[in-house]
Amino acid sequence: MDDVLGMLDRLFAADADRWTADASMWWDTFYADRSKPVPFFVTKPDENLVSSIERGLLAPGRALDLGCGPGRNAIHLASLGFEVDAVDLSPAAVAWGEERAHEAGVDIRFHCGDAFTADLVSGPYDLVYDSGCLHHLPPHRRVSYRDLLDRVLAPGGHLALTCFAAGAMGSELSDEDFYREGRLHGGLAYTPDALRWIFSDFTEIELRRMEEQPPDAPVFGVSFLLTALLQRPGR
Repeated sequence: MDDVLGMLDRLFAADADRWTADASMWWDTFYADRSKPVPFFVTKPDENLVSSIERGLLAPGRALDLGCGPGRNAIHLASLGFEVDAVDLSPAAVAWGEERAHEAGVDIRFHCGDAFTADLVSGPYDLVYDSGCLHHLPPHRRVSYRDLLDRVLAPGGHLALTCFAAGAMGSELSDEDFYREGRLHGGLAYTPDALRWIFSDFTEIELRRMEEQPPDAPVFGVSFLLTALLQRPGR
């Protein structure tokens, strides 16, 4: 299985936006200029994450921030009493996140590397939060994504994620066409039904478009993302 996944990874070797561990240099360059007007460089947490906690759908526990970037959501979780691990491919992103966590006065265990191919993190986690990781994975790595959840997400635990919404952002090519072209075109767009299919054994708590937020809002929100809150069966 690892050989087959590795072979499929290499089909995207020419794509600068590829997800694999050797993409850390690309992401380091991306994070190098912190003044760039990148929407998710803000220090605000995602509106859907804040909303889920405020409505009592999520309670403090152990949390994994998958593809944490500069750590904005990890910091929010830690500030509310969650015990947080945060992982990202990019050393620059992790360093930025550590600086932000220190400034906020919260404790977060940051890990730099590929969570799908290395034992960087160990569960069980009550929450796995993914703000924009899934849509940067090539189709075959959904297997690795699900395997990670099987390994680290506690029975009854929650997966919360955001990803590009079909019709608003990201590529809507078929899975086969991604392999024919050897590119991810900046990220894959998902429909609600596609997410329901990938996580068909999970219970759907909420699945909706992210709510657009004004620049001065205390939370981050852009309407080109889908948000999902799902519960793993078990407890």
